[in-house]
Amino acid sequence: MRAVWTAARAAVRRRRLQTLVIWLVTLVSTGSIVVALGLVDAASAPFDRVFGAQRGPHVVAEFDRGKVTDARLTDASRRSGVEAVAGPFPAATVDVPRGTEDLGLGGEVTVVGRHRPGGPVDRVDLWAGRWPARPGEMVLNRQSDWSRDALGKTFHLPSGPTLTIVGFAFELSHTADAWVTPDQVAALHPNATQMLYRFRDASSQGALRAELARVTEGLPKGSLSGSHSYLTLKDQVGGSARAYAPYLMAFGILGILVAVLIVANVVGGAVVSGFRHIGILKALGFTPGQVLGVYLVMVSVPAVLGCALGTLTGNLLAKPFFRFVFSGPGAGVLHASVGIAPWVNVLALCGMPLVCGLAALGPSVRAQRLSAARAISAGSATRAGRAVRVQRRLAGLRLPRSVSLGAGLPFARPARSALTLAAVVLGVTTVTFATGLATTMTLFGNSGREAYDVTVYASDHVHGKQVLPVHGDRELQHLLGSLPGAARVTARGDEDARLEGSTQRVVFEGRRGPGLSLGDVLVRGHWMRRRGEVVVGTAFLRRNGVHLGDRLRLRKSGHEEEVTVVGELMQDNDEVVAGTWPTFTALIPDGKAFAYHVALRKGADPAAYARAARAVDKGLSTQLTGPSSGAETIIGSATGLTLVLALVASLGVFNTVVLNTHDRRRDLGMLKSIGMTPRQVTVMTVTSMAVLGVAGSVLGVPLGVAAYEVVVPRMAAGIDITLPSYMTDVWHAPKLAELALTGVVIAVTGALVPARRAARLTVAEVLHNE
Repeated sequence: MRAVWTAARAAVRRRRLQTLVIWLVTLVSTGSIVVALGLVDAASAPFDRVFGAQRGPHVVAEFDRGKVTDARLTDASRRSGVEAVAGPFPAATVDVPRGTEDLGLGGEVTVVGRHRPGGPVDRVDLWAGRWPARPGEMVLNRQSDWSRDALGKTFHLPSGPTLTIVGFAFELSHTADAWVTPDQVAALHPNATQMLYRFRDASSQGALRAELARVTEGLPKGSLSGSHSYLTLKDQVGGSARAYAPYLMAFGILGILVAVLIVANVVGGAVVSGFRHIGILKALGFTPGQVLGVYLVMVSVPAVLGCALGTLTGNLLAKPFFRFVFSGPGAGVLHASVGIAPWVNVLALCGMPLVCGLAALGPSVRAQRLSAARAISAGSATRAGRAVRVQRRLAGLRLPRSVSLGAGLPFARPARSALTLAAVVLGVTTVTFATGLATTMTLFGNSGREAYDVTVYASDHVHGKQVLPVHGDRELQHLLGSLPGAARVTARGDEDARLEGSTQRVVFEGRRGPGLSLGDVLVRGHWMRRRGEVVVGTAFLRRNGVHLGDRLRLRKSGHEEEVTVVGELMQDNDEVVAGTWPTFTALIPDGKAFAYHVALRKGADPAAYARAARAVDKGLSTQLTGPSSGAETIIGSATGLTLVLALVASLGVFNTVVLNTHDRRRDLGMLKSIGMTPRQVTVMTVTSMAVLGVAGSVLGVPLGVAAYEVVVPRMAAGIDITLPSYMTDVWHAPKLAELALTGVVIAVTGALVPARRAARLTVAEVLHNE
């Protein structure tokens, strides 16, 4: 074993380029696959862990207290299919005006009466203070990063009592904004009874709907006022992770394929160019098994090092990346448990070296089977029969002799050329896929940016205190429109409302003035034009089972409004419902705008306008329109991975040219001796790889387009959006023509340096070893 290690270590030192290539490709592919698999696992695992620890409810249901009694609800919950139940809990909806306090309570607040935080379902995590024991006390539903200093503060509920905060608790399902004792909630005139169910079959939305229907089958008609399932919340939290996973997985798979091809090419070339070395090893007494071991160890050293560093790099990048990716309700609590799962690291550390070893096994077995005499006699003998025949046919096309000679060279070593071609194809595939992805993400990130330039908010904070504007709503809109540079001003107001048939809280958004789109992209249908028409995002439609043309009923503080869904937006927010200002004021009579979106005239300075707006009223704050951080992250990471994989493909070409030059040094000497110039040697060598580059483009561009068509729709589906056609129709003739040159660029880039090096060799130096 010691002799094998000594010989393998010497081979690693002697073949520094090949060692570098194997190390780099395993590092990149391992890092990509670690992050991708970790993201796939993290898309559901952290939520499942926290949800399971809290025994979260599969379905949260609200019932009309005037139509069904607590006793009947308790009896109904004993039916088969119900694994566990909590409740009935009286629930009151309290309307808290926005901007009246600093505890994060605003809009519609749900207050639930519970005796204790534990129970068979929904075990609330009381992480600070204590549970309410008497009237006048409440616990706020807040994540653990909320300030403990708020303990002991009081909060006055409009048209209700003043409550003291005695604790902070968190539960992932967000069944309440605050908890009080049942006696206290009775003073708030509860309008609903809350039941929390865990079912034996919770595998899908359909199964949960069926189980809930079975439980409520014998209850009075209309008693179930609304419900929502945990799967909707799970989609909200893990949606972004599911969007990033497909493209990272694509790069990881491409990296693995490149690694396999490069390793097979490197080891195959090492065997062919090292025939004499193999013969000497066998003449010295190395057994066939030891020769096999030398070549496997030669690959394993850089592969293991690259794999280890790639795994470490993947873990280091994953933590901040996952914190960025995970969003939605409860995401902050999940961050503590989000990370690379141990099985992912084990798979990467064991799997990638195994893949490299299997790729090296074929050519290594060839070295094992060679006899010492045959290996030594083979030396650097050239097999150029196929190449000569191709070169003779090309000579008939009246091409320059250096070009015809170069075009035939790939046929001298067809197996090596095939592996090199495959690496170039994957490089072209990667570049094509990444180009299409970057184009789509650029269009996605820039969508709506031209709609307005500055957003002015009707509030500001000075020294920690909220400052409200002195001007009224419509006065502010007129005033902002009169400032220098303003072209149009669109006012926006939003208030929490209830969607009939669901416990989900929606944000009803009213828009006033020109430019009602506010940068949103309409995918289907049409924009709202009159009272009662609304537009919603794709996520809202999918997660609520709503279709274009459906009628919805919204409730807010005793007011109801029936609306019709007339348009679908490219939006992953499943809570926003946008309508015209008359629809907004019909549901919220005293509703006011809180934001004003300002489109500037061409050439106007957004920063100067923002300063002018703040000077008009000290209660205003401003924000300039910026790019999408998610789109920039995808574009940046995809560009980096593409450059690395393209570089690796070029290094594979580099390695092939070095091996070809070594194998054909006798031919080079003869050609130079009859007058071939260094420039002709360079052209011949570069041409031999350019042929593979052309073939690589012909095969790689369609594969890249196919990869785009597979991955991008899955990314959009991950966050429940529909991309408009102009964002996905990215393959046009000029762009495809540019991509067709990618293979040639990769091949020429890899071939140029060793070609020039071969051109500088003298005849004496070339034939010295013969």
